[in-house]
Amino acid sequence: MDVASWCRQCRVLVVAGKGGVGKTTVSAAVGVMAANAGLDVLVIQLEGRGGVAALLGHPEDLSYREAALWSAVEGPGRRGRLRGRAITPDDALVDYLQTHGLGKVLYKLLSDGALEVFAMAAPGIRDVLVLGKIKQLELAGAADLIVVDAPAAGHALTFLGSAAGLADVARVGPIRAQATEVAELLGDPARCQVLLVTVPEETPVNEVVETAGRLQSKLGVTLAPVVVNGVFPTLEGLDVDPVAEAARQGARLVPGHARCLQEAATFRIGRQQLQDEQLHRLSDGLALPQLHLPQVFSAEIGHPQVVELAGALAVAVEGL
Repeated sequence: MDVASWCRQCRVLVVAGKGGVGKTTVSAAVGVMAANAGLDVLVIQLEGRGGVAALLGHPEDLSYREAALWSAVEGPGRRGRLRGRAITPDDALVDYLQTHGLGKVLYKLLSDGALEVFAMAAPGIRDVLVLGKIKQLELAGAADLIVVDAPAAGHALTFLGSAAGLADVARVGPIRAQATEVAELLGDPARCQVLLVTVPEETPVNEVVETAGRLQSKLGVTLAPVVVNGVFPTLEGLDVDPVAEAARQGARLVPGHARCLQEAATFRIGRQQLQDEQLHRLSDGLALPQLHLPQVFSAEIGHPQVVELAGALAVAVEGL
């Protein structure tokens, strides 16, 4: 499938997954891939510090003000670029009140700490404020694709379900209107889809299958293909006797090296078998296409590794 066409299947792509599976790294890779395909991309970070900006070598943390993160290689008809910003509930509320000319209300809320009381009285309002800002950006055509680096899987369900819950509580008024409009965004596959991320291990696979089921059955969101991160490439020849192979090549192993090579091969064979089992379990439990990203053998993940993963993701998308 053409990468640009895949990236244009929706205007908001929410990236979610269990903590530790590389969700933020995948968000950055998706952004770079889409920008390289010629799209204008905005990545939104919702929690934590550093995140996408640090991965792409940006010197400062993302803030509410947009920052340029990546420009695609120039080419015919290419205008791809990647920008980033962070959105917090407080920022979203300030923006909402200022936009609606409620400066005095804003000052009162901030000075008296009334926002905390308001949030306790209306569960889910914080998440709806953030989603409302994302909805506003989507409707305004702020980017061809908005990539949302969502909270970890458990919180992501609460985050995405906040609009429906708040709409049931608030029967009238601007809060209900905002919640209803957010729910409409999340329920329209042409506007919003969720990209789940996992790794080929038992617990993350169990969790992503469960999360996918709850997202579809309870929230009615549309799921994009699931990204399987950290996939070890299959190596051939691991069952070869290192001593015999060395002799065949006219070489001689240093004492102890044959044992180390054999142990490494045994470990890798076991890892590949475990990985294959989990990938089959994922296929059986979740009827979605899989996009495999390779294990990055690096002590740190930074700009070069994200670019490498973006290229691998593009190849995986083209194979759909």
